[in-house]
Amino acid sequence: MRELIVAGVDEVGRGCLAGPVVSAAVVLKKGINLNFLKDSKKIRFDKREEISEHIKNNSYFSIGIASVEEILNLNILQASLLSMKRAIKKLTVKPGLTLIDGNFAPKGLKNYKTIINGDEKIKVISAASIVAKVYRDKFMIKLSERFSNYAWERNFGYGTKAHLEGLKKFGVTAHHRKGFKPVHKILSK
Repeated sequence: MRELIVAGVDEVGRGCLAGPVVSAAVVLKKGINLNFLKDSKKIRFDKREEISEHIKNNSYFSIGIASVEEILNLNILQASLLSMKRAIKKLTVKPGLTLIDGNFAPKGLKNYKTIINGDEKIKVISAASIVAKVYRDKFMIKLSERFSNYAWERNFGYGTKAHLEGLKKFGVTAHHRKGFKPVHKILSK
């Protein structure tokens, strides 16, 4: 009997004021150290990068992205589901079961289970959470090199004090989510 291939899926960046929403889909291989795998939010930044490399070297993984424009056009939930769908589709191995963090799944998906707080409970979802978080954080750090007034290298696009001050002082960029309240408020002035 063939072993069931299980993928874990999670997204990162739903609550940000800037940047895309990023999802990862991961299928773990036998050599993975499961002790490393926990919710990405509970791992220090430097350690998270190290663990992400370990996961990528010991799994099949893919990244799915929904752009700022797609977030604006669809809404954040639908854009998150779109990024998940893209990640799942890009996996080179096809899972027999897909475990998704949260309580929503992309339309048209077969053989899946949604799990609230799955990134804390299920190792393969934790792995997806780590890979997605590291990918998105690196993306925002790179973006901060061109847009240095918003402290994205530290806040990764979340609505921190430094980010909000940057928004008030320097205005809105093409990378800001114009439909999100703090950004919309500044545009409305």
